[in-house]
Amino acid sequence: MPKWLKDAVFYEIYPQSFYDTNGDGIGDFNGIIEKLDYIRGLGCNALWINPCFDSPFKDAGYDVRDYKKVAPRYGTNTDLYRLFGEAHNRGMRVLLDLVPGHTSEEHPWFQESRKAEKNEYSNRYIWTRQAFEGMKGFPYIGGESERSGVYMLNFFKCQPALNYGFGECKEGWQLPTNHPDCVATREAVKDVMRFWLDPGCDGFRVDMADSLVKNDDENKSATCAIWRNVREMLDEEYPEAAMVSEWNNPKRALSVAGFHMDFYLNWGGNGYSTLMRDYESGEDNSFFKKDGKGDITRFLNEYLPRYNAVKDDGYYCLLTCNHDTLRPRYNLDEQELKITYAFLFTMPGVPYLYYGDEIGMRYLDVPTKEGGYQRTGSRTPMQWNGGKNAGFSICPVDTLYLPVDTAPDAPNVAAQEADENSLLNTVKALLRLRHEEEELQADAAFEVVYAESGKLPFVYRRGDIVIALNPSAETVSAPVDAGDKKICFSIGSGKVQDGKITLEPQSFLMLKS
Repeated sequence: MPKWLKDAVFYEIYPQSFYDTNGDGIGDFNGIIEKLDYIRGLGCNALWINPCFDSPFKDAGYDVRDYKKVAPRYGTNTDLYRLFGEAHNRGMRVLLDLVPGHTSEEHPWFQESRKAEKNEYSNRYIWTRQAFEGMKGFPYIGGESERSGVYMLNFFKCQPALNYGFGECKEGWQLPTNHPDCVATREAVKDVMRFWLDPGCDGFRVDMADSLVKNDDENKSATCAIWRNVREMLDEEYPEAAMVSEWNNPKRALSVAGFHMDFYLNWGGNGYSTLMRDYESGEDNSFFKKDGKGDITRFLNEYLPRYNAVKDDGYYCLLTCNHDTLRPRYNLDEQELKITYAFLFTMPGVPYLYYGDEIGMRYLDVPTKEGGYQRTGSRTPMQWNGGKNAGFSICPVDTLYLPVDTAPDAPNVAAQEADENSLLNTVKALLRLRHEEEELQADAAFEVVYAESGKLPFVYRRGDIVIALNPSAETVSAPVDAGDKKICFSIGSGKVQDGKITLEPQSFLMLKS
């Protein structure tokens, strides 16, 4: 386990929308470099950068055309190397987004694979034996290649699936995972990882990590075996490199597959969704909504068994949002976000902060861009100030990658930096505490002290630090004897006396001896 993860706080950057330094309306590596001190000042000491490789951008870069070349819109490979170095000079780490399951249809591997004559890439993707043989149970494309066969897709039409083999081969065109050509696919991905690790990349967030092997068993045994092999390579060659999986199955991802981190993702109706995004039914019952139902057990009933099962194997990570999820400001106001972030940044695991969430950027209802569809509204340009294009770019408004929030009260960094009570400054204070207090960091012990269904407050312990929070609009109390502990940090107000903790509406207390 890389030691630096214990005190890591990640900042996720959608590079198209972070900061534009050349006036073309699209963010770039030089923009990220220019804002590293801002990110470090937040308290984030690590970056996760969404896909930045050469791409036709039919799925926002998740359709990779060349794994070893950065997209010209962001700069050059040399610019990315410089970003690694500038981050390291500030004590920061950088993860890139690895997309191992598929490529763009324009990738050279696929251009070779679709040829009629057999070559070393013929089985790099999944093909049937002839053009009129479909793929029962799988999406596929036929009739577009000189090769007689149809090929499997992972997602969009532009994303042919790479071939890692089949856990159970049911058709003659399906290869086992130990077939040399399937092993070659795995080794090619390891080669891509080395290509970026050597000049300074610190690891990878792995897109759809559980989807490599087709017809895998219910435990994803064959896919896990591939990742264990990759982990062995990292441990031997790059022991400080880290991997986080897009899996949301920590027992499988951490304990079996060997990832260092796994995300607790927002899936409809799961425990994480009840915290901030429980509005699918039309009624908002999110725990952190001040007039919500206030039932933390809906989260804990799922989270606790998962956390306890893997706490010695890796980190199950909470995030404010990501590029696929509606921003928390969609339904939470600034005070509600303060309490939410206080919780997220004091929980176990490695926290992830999505760019702009620290100022409460809104989800915007905008037309789809580069395959974003409903996700596009969470990918709009960062709002740096109240000037032209919110300080994101000097380009004409009509050439922006996506429109900025033009509302008169649109949040921005400059205004919130000047307001000591702002959401931004609250985030800074919380992350400063996390770095200062070892008992708030990734692997410190976690224990629920008070959590009753339908009741508040929620009280938990990190090491010897006791934390209590009340997201509701009512004053609440819990029978918790805090001993000699005193309030060392607060949002809102409360008191500790006579064997109980009392919190005023929308308050958060941290207690220590």
